[in-house]
Amino acid sequence: MSEKQSELHCIVTGRVQGVAYRNFVQAIAVDLSIKGFVANLPDGSVEVLAQGEYGVLKVFKNHLQKGPAEARVGTVYEEWREPSRKFDRFIIL
Repeated sequence: MSEKQSELHCIVTGRVQGVAYRNFVQAIAVDLSIKGFVANLPDGSVEVLAQGEYGVLKVFKNHLQKGPAEARVGTVYEEWREPSRKFDRFIIL
């Protein structure tokens, strides 16, 4: 029996654009079988919407806080909620 699916919505601030942050997030998501998306926002932050088992999403969030070597993550604003719509893979927008 699988754990209940959860949804994690994050806004990541800091030096997270132009440093391969979205590619980093997508690679981790694929490794962890997480569905959703990652996208640059006009203000220089990055939006992440991730769907999967709660425990796996907690591990994923830890990766978001570290980022790739060139990134300097400031804050990860997080919101946990019930999945709103279902994604079939993890994409970069």
